[in-house]
Amino acid sequence: MYKHKEKYTIDFTNVKNFLEMHFVIKEALDFPNYYGCNWDAFWDCLTDMVGRPVHIEIIGLNIVEQKFGDEAKTMVEILKEFKHYRDDKYAKDIKIEIVMGERRFEL
Repeated sequence: MYKHKEKYTIDFTNVKNFLEMHFVIKEALDFPNYYGCNWDAFWDCLTDMVGRPVHIEIIGLNIVEQKFGDEAKTMVEILKEFKHYRDDKYAKDIKIEIVMGERRFEL
């Protein structure tokens, strides 16, 4: 659980259904087995990671946006909120990157 990594990569390239999306998140971010596969659990597990640098790279966001529209938007909003957790107290330690082909965007 929460093995610190230099970078956590969430790759949605081959996701076929919503539950699989959460399994990919769980595996990539090394969330605990009790991860509830919902956005409240996502938030709880993310905030458990603060206190050390967190760099999350997301590949294939466009795929989950096409398949799960509002759910993908919810995930991105949670990640934005995480970046600014506790009035930016940890902002310098949290990097969220979206990879689209050769381009990278930071939240």
